[in-house]
Amino acid sequence: MKSEAKTVVLVSPAMAASNNGNWHTAHRWAQFLSGYCDIALLPRWPSPCTASTEPLAMVALHARRSAGSIQAWASAWPGKPLVVVLTGTDLYRDIHTDADARQSLALASHLVVLQDAGLAALPDAWHGKARVIYQSAPALKPASKPGHRFGVLMVGHLRDEKDPLTFMGAAAHGFAAGIHFDQIGLALTPRYAEQACATAQRLPHYRWLGGLPRAQTRQRIRRAHLLVNCSLMEGGAQVILEAVQSGTPVLATRISGNIGMLGTGYAGYFAPGDEAGLAALVRRCAAKPDFYGLLQSQCAERAPLFAPPTEKRLVINLLACSLSGLPCP
Repeated sequence: MKSEAKTVVLVSPAMAASNNGNWHTAHRWAQFLSGYCDIALLPRWPSPCTASTEPLAMVALHARRSAGSIQAWASAWPGKPLVVVLTGTDLYRDIHTDADARQSLALASHLVVLQDAGLAALPDAWHGKARVIYQSAPALKPASKPGHRFGVLMVGHLRDEKDPLTFMGAAAHGFAAGIHFDQIGLALTPRYAEQACATAQRLPHYRWLGGLPRAQTRQRIRRAHLLVNCSLMEGGAQVILEAVQSGTPVLATRISGNIGMLGTGYAGYFAPGDEAGLAALVRRCAAKPDFYGLLQSQCAERAPLFAPPTEKRLVINLLACSLSGLPCP
């Protein structure tokens, strides 16, 4: 197919500068598909850089934020494949409240959700064209965790959906010496920067590290004892699977997107916004090796879902089926 010099358009409103989960998904899928066809990775479509080629298909991340590109594609190329990958804000907010997001569902030839529980959030009418493709990350050799320092890490830009204040609030609960809280991510509003700086001044065992390159972040996840996800909504958190693929157990809010990643029986959930519940789980992990080991083993059981060869196979299969007009298994 690549020899035919035809292009698959991959639209991601988040590009490299944003360094967020949607960008990493788009970049990874572009790499997967680059051996199969030519790829134009764009923030929106149409674009001057694709004006001279007839595209094969569009893959668009984010039903609401890519709605303009999705509508333009459907108008310009009716009948050509249009794959829409649904994010957390799509599934758990926008498709229920936003007309453009709902229209994206109707226009798509194929829909992708990033974990099993995401299917339940879709209206029944669209289940027939929806598929689950878990995101992936290369496995890293688990680190030898330092005995003198129990590291608790949250990763994600500081914004409302990620609920960074619950992590800061949990850090303010009383802890034994040696338990440390680190938070990685850019503050997307000034109030979160102010709160993070104030928390760091008040609590010697809390640090806000700001935004870090992905490679550095992955090494910090690998060396941490716990990865915490405080999100109020998630499509399928990249940092959760990166922790699993690094041998670092996870504490996560009991929300659909996290349950779809870690399973219904996972022992490391806490209620959204529950600072005290999160603090209690941290203490239990630090003081009870058997409980910490249970979380490690439960995460290890989920690891095969997040293997890059599996995601690559499913992504290529999705595109091949969409181009052939066949239903995807």
